[in-house]
Parts: sequence; C-alpha cells; structure tokens
Amino acid sequence: MSTTAEAAAQLIYPANVQANSSLVNVKFLSSCFAGAAAGILGFENWLGFAFFLASTFITSTSIYTINCRRRPEKYIQGGLAELVNPGQDNIFTFVLVWTLFYGIIHVYD
Repeated sequence: MSTTAEAAAQLIYPANVQANSSLVNVKFLSSCFAGAAAGILGFENWLGFAFFLASTFITSTSIYTINCRRRPEKYIQGGLAELVNPGQDNIFTFVLVWTLFYGIIHVYD
C-alpha cells in the first residue's frame, strides 16, 4: 500500500482517472440521445451528421464551462482536443441509434 505522499506524487492519480471516466459516459449518452432525436425527426444524409456534430459541440461546451471551469487541461489529460473529440465509438453509436429510431418511426413513410 502506498502512503498519501506517494499517491500525491504519482503522475496519474487513480481516483481522478476513475472520476474522469464519467466524461466517456456523458459523451456516450449524448450520442445516444442525439441519434434518437435525429431518427425521430427524420433526418437523412448530411443533415443527420450535422446534427451529430452540433450535439457533440453542445456537449463539449457544457462540459467545458460547467465541469472544467474553462480549464480543461487541469481536469482532462488530453486537454481541449480530448474534450472536443467525438470518438469513433460515439459516432458508431449515433448511427446505430439513428437508424434504429428512423426505422421504427418512419417505417411506413
């Protein structure tokens, strides 16, 4: 077991890394809800992807102002670039939920 002085001296503090994993969860849920909204609204082609970029921007801006207090370098290892990066898995999740809800709602159009 390490003492508190050794834990404070570590470059990556495990408690903070675990707390930062909520950032991944927020971005994942944001892409799920954006995909559902895009499917329900019936967006097709580039309009749907523009909606994804807009939702990613709104989510990143909210995290930037509320959680990071306009200093993402202090709270996130990659800084602003990591905060704005949508992530490949979030794009796939968006497309999956988008097509699911589009198929359910607009099946007879």
